[in-house]
Amino acid sequence: MTNTVALPADWRDILALTKPRVMSLVVFTGLCGLLAAPQLPPLALGFTAILCIALGAGACGALNQWYEVELDAKMRRTAKRPLPSGRMDRQGALHFGVGLGAFSVVLMGLATNWLAAGLLAVSILFYVVVYTMWLKPRTAQNIVIGGAAGAFPPLIGWVAATGHFAPLPVLLFALIFMWTPPHFWALSLFVRSDYATAGIPMLPVVAGVQNTRRQIFLYTLPMAAAAIAPWPLRLAGPIYGVAAGLLSAIFVLLALPVLANQATEPSAMAPEKRLFGFSVLYLFAIFGALVADRWIVG
Repeated sequence: MTNTVALPADWRDILALTKPRVMSLVVFTGLCGLLAAPQLPPLALGFTAILCIALGAGACGALNQWYEVELDAKMRRTAKRPLPSGRMDRQGALHFGVGLGAFSVVLMGLATNWLAAGLLAVSILFYVVVYTMWLKPRTAQNIVIGGAAGAFPPLIGWVAATGHFAPLPVLLFALIFMWTPPHFWALSLFVRSDYATAGIPMLPVVAGVQNTRRQIFLYTLPMAAAAIAPWPLRLAGPIYGVAAGLLSAIFVLLALPVLANQATEPSAMAPEKRLFGFSVLYLFAIFGALVADRWIVG
């Protein structure tokens, strides 16, 4: 149970409410989507667009923690968050999240264009309503469908710069969408007891460890295809193509031991842990290569 009286919060609690580690990847992919666009907005407007993406991601984190405070209190890895530990008031977190989200959307529309603002609004609502409130407590496919929320940033960055859609940012959306299940399921294998305690139907809890390992490998293949596709489609140049090919090959090679692993309890040196660690580097490196290719090759 959570405390009924909130203890004094400081800036670190407010920052923690926005899930800054998750936000860093969101901001980076959004920035890369903007920088890969064929034309760039003025510096001040480009900075504002990325700020809006960051604020929108922060709003998602705050509203997620507001809604899941009772679940967070049951899990060891989340019990010390500001709300379940009683350092922040739940109503205040709700107001903070709604205000931050609304401000980010309005500012994006005024600074860039309303198509980008609309995409930002859809991504926030998708994460909070579709994933957090609807999918997560009901289906083991929650992270598959809900992963779309985290795939929006490069598309938003591109549209903020150009005002329209294009095949390349759609492929970047598909890449993150396919990357999310193997990335998240590799982690969930290590914390499935937490999810079981909280009653959250994550795949390892309801379908077992071995089925989760198979699903990790199966999603890795279309993820690799989406990552490499911009090169043969001539949407990106050789720097991106070589980097995407090598990084995706490493990802698949790391997913093979996960598929073959028969251990019932993941260890500190388990292939799942290596895959999870590489999956974070993979996305940063892929998007970094895209920007390098855009600015070096043109």
